[in-house]
Amino acid sequence: MKYIKNQKLYMVWMRCALLALIASVILFLVMLQIERHTLAGGEKKMAWMTIREVPKGVVLSGENWQEYLEQRQVDADLISETGIMDVGYWEDVSAVFSIEKGTLVTRGMFESRQQVLGAMKEPVVAGFRAEDLYQVAGGALRPGDHIHIFILDEEGKVRKWWENLYVHQVFDNNGNLVVAGDPETAASRVNIYIEKERVEEFYANLAAGSLRVVKVCR
Repeated sequence: MKYIKNQKLYMVWMRCALLALIASVILFLVMLQIERHTLAGGEKKMAWMTIREVPKGVVLSGENWQEYLEQRQVDADLISETGIMDVGYWEDVSAVFSIEKGTLVTRGMFESRQQVLGAMKEPVVAGFRAEDLYQVAGGALRPGDHIHIFILDEEGKVRKWWENLYVHQVFDNNGNLVVAGDPETAASRVNIYIEKERVEEFYANLAAGSLRVVKVCR
């Protein structure tokens, strides 16, 4: 009798274990289907993503943006309010800072020429040699950098004379263009945007050797 009773208990336990296993499998399959449905049903949008590092100051246009970016379909939730989705955006914009590969880009990562020059009345490009300006960031200036210029007045005091000037182009000692992202080449000649009405003042102070340049770090 005891054997039969134990055998019945064993059979009941086995049935319960089997039912629990079946229920677990069914629950797993249901959850899997829900997850697949959720992923499949999520809204997708096309957005721009970097396919290689975009160095700070690199100017993107219709000629070169394909080297750095491509459109990919991603979950809409991953795109910020300032995300870039239209191809027309890539016309004469530069990276504000270096952008890593695989980044969904936003408008805050770039600045357009209009943003740079928008506050200027009549911008022109003025150039100077690195040796003209004392301590020009150790030759580390690159296109897209912003600089402050200080002036040494007649009393020997240094004061800020111009701020947030945009570096347009940089050349080495042989006249070769130095590109943004170049970590080694020393800047020898630099072109910047300034107001046309202040060109004479700029070169007068330059000739007098009273100007000092610092690079804005950001």
